[in-house]
Amino acid sequence: MRQIPVDTSGAVVMVAKSPQIKVRDRRTGEIATDAETGAKLMTVDVMFAANEEVEILSITVPEPGITGELAMGTPVALTGLIARPWENDFNGQKRHGIAFRAVAVTSLAEAAARPKAA
Repeated sequence: MRQIPVDTSGAVVMVAKSPQIKVRDRRTGEIATDAETGAKLMTVDVMFAANEEVEILSITVPEPGITGELAMGTPVALTGLIARPWENDFNGQKRHGIAFRAVAVTSLAEAAARPKAA
């Protein structure tokens, strides 16, 4: 599957919704896990502002990649963010979209609160 790296260097990124456990199957309640590491997957909704546009993105992240307090409004860094186009058929309806995944979501609140050295 095609993976497209996303450049976040010119963006302002803030938490829109605190991390939630990603559910693989809503009917059974099965929790989604990373295929390589077996780590529980989390979803973090972020406000992504760049090029005078703002979007809310839902980012999938392995639980160990969530660092710091991620309350609503917290500025964050996204490490290894990629976009994956997807398409499927569900009950005869074609659906498509873009899934976002990151290696880590790190709070920048602690770094902003520290006094800068003179």
